[in-house]
Amino acid sequence: MNAPLPRLATATVAQPSLNLGVIGNCAYTALIDERGRIVWSCLPRFDGDPVFNALLDAGDTGALWAIEIEDFVRSEQEYKPNTAILRTRLYDRQGQGVEITDFAPRFTSHDRMFRPLTLIRRVKVLSGTPRIRVMMRPRFDWGRQQPTLTQGSHHVRYVGGAQTLRLTSDAPLNYVLSETYFVADRQLNFILGPDETLMGGIEETARLFEQETSAYWATWVRRLAIPLEWQDAVIRAAITLKLSLHEDTGAIVAAMTTSIPEAPGSERNWDYRYCWLRDAFFVVRALNSLSEVGTMEDYLRWLNNIVVRSRGGHIQPLYGIGQEEQLPEAILGHLPGYRGCGPVRVGNQAQEHFQHDVYGNIVLGAAQAFHDHRLFRRAGRSEFGSLEAVGEQAFRVYDQPDAGMWELRTRARIHTSSALMSWAACDRLSKIAATLGLPERIRYWRERADVIRERILREAWSEERQSFAESFGGRDLDASALLMAEVGFIDPHDARFVATVDALEQALCDGPYMRRYEAPDDFGKPETAFNICTFWRIDALARIGRKGQAREIFEVMLASRNPLGLLSEDTHPVTGEMWGNFPQTYSMVGLINAAVRLSAPWDTVI
Repeated sequence: MNAPLPRLATATVAQPSLNLGVIGNCAYTALIDERGRIVWSCLPRFDGDPVFNALLDAGDTGALWAIEIEDFVRSEQEYKPNTAILRTRLYDRQGQGVEITDFAPRFTSHDRMFRPLTLIRRVKVLSGTPRIRVMMRPRFDWGRQQPTLTQGSHHVRYVGGAQTLRLTSDAPLNYVLSETYFVADRQLNFILGPDETLMGGIEETARLFEQETSAYWATWVRRLAIPLEWQDAVIRAAITLKLSLHEDTGAIVAAMTTSIPEAPGSERNWDYRYCWLRDAFFVVRALNSLSEVGTMEDYLRWLNNIVVRSRGGHIQPLYGIGQEEQLPEAILGHLPGYRGCGPVRVGNQAQEHFQHDVYGNIVLGAAQAFHDHRLFRRAGRSEFGSLEAVGEQAFRVYDQPDAGMWELRTRARIHTSSALMSWAACDRLSKIAATLGLPERIRYWRERADVIRERILREAWSEERQSFAESFGGRDLDASALLMAEVGFIDPHDARFVATVDALEQALCDGPYMRRYEAPDDFGKPETAFNICTFWRIDALARIGRKGQAREIFEVMLASRNPLGLLSEDTHPVTGEMWGNFPQTYSMVGLINAAVRLSAPWDTVI
């Protein structure tokens, strides 16, 4: 058989939402909705072609993989505890049901990590003789290319111009191709991956891969040093952060999607499937707090390449997964976008920006490698020399205008947050020098840190607002000032920091939620709350002694997660709905940090 994919019955995904689960294996990910439909997955890597794109195209041309039950009435969904294996149960009007188990294989084989570009779906009958149908509709080139099909005895090949996918299954392939309902009277297995012949039996392979993947994640979670309270929330956040690592290179993506708007109709639609050095540092720091240092070791491999190639000069705020510098931004007009809220963008113009906080994020991200005796390869004097070049650049530009950490496209100022991170670079270099026994470098970097600190305290403080402002000599407020305590710049009990917390609550908070800044940007004033800012507020409140208030806000944020425990970038303060790219690493980082900060200690129960 060799034919184009036929036009079949409508499979519209009604009103997409971010009530999605994520599966992955540190090579790729897939997003699955409440009814078990795969609505987003990019191959062959996070920033690749979305071969399933129904999240951004819910119409007839949208690409998805659905397994439907006839006369559907309800569904249930949950992760297998302490794993990245997702289970969705579908029930019909007669009470008959099936369970779909979705996962991406990940486990150690032949002394190396096995993480193929393979997605496995297993369908088990729960009760009765339900009828199901399979709608397997991948597309290529951002939905513009319909694949050509070729069929074998137990597989179907979906052939595109740049890649070919092979579905191997023990289900009746005629029913799969015609999307015909049929009685599910036994376990069914679907293995989607590269165009390669399956070496073992279909059921045997699916079952073995599930067992090994389950054991891998259970062991990984068991080694985490988690807080006493909110354990399940922290575990889910940690697994999600791990899934954001592209293990082949060590890059960490900011999110797995593109163009989910920050607010309905806002056109704040960005492509986050790249590695921001800022976001990656926060991911590494959060996982380090749980004693998961493997991600840091992988990331430092990637980061070292960026540092060496910069030769002490300008470093972009983000790069592609494979160190790509050029990520030109384009609009794909043929895709309607999430809930019809275009535009759909691929690439990100922020690659062109000067964001001077990046140098501090590099040093902060690498600092633990000089102090942690558990690492297979601790950083030493050679790595310190490379980081010193980054520190020199931080000192050169700390008082120069830039786009800031919020990547403002039409406004440059001397941003307090950028100067703060430049201070952090110099401060941490001084501490690293102490560990390496280099007294002259200790003094050198301490003096530079003190110069920056004095400028920030003098020029970022606004007497009018009784707060640290978002820029030198400015009056507008910005939530990033809360990072002053988190990076150790100022004592949280300092009257200026306490006053800043109070001022930010007055200016930026909608109840428990916090927006990023108050000044209008290229698109006007932000409408939704930025989740990481709310978590920064929680951290600041806990540090200044308002732990009860911090816990109350944290409980609100826990309730703001979707049913599977995941968060996007933004929360609408009125509707409580999630907006922005998903799942957002920044948000999951905030959840972990808040739980670690607020939890009662283990010695209260043991």
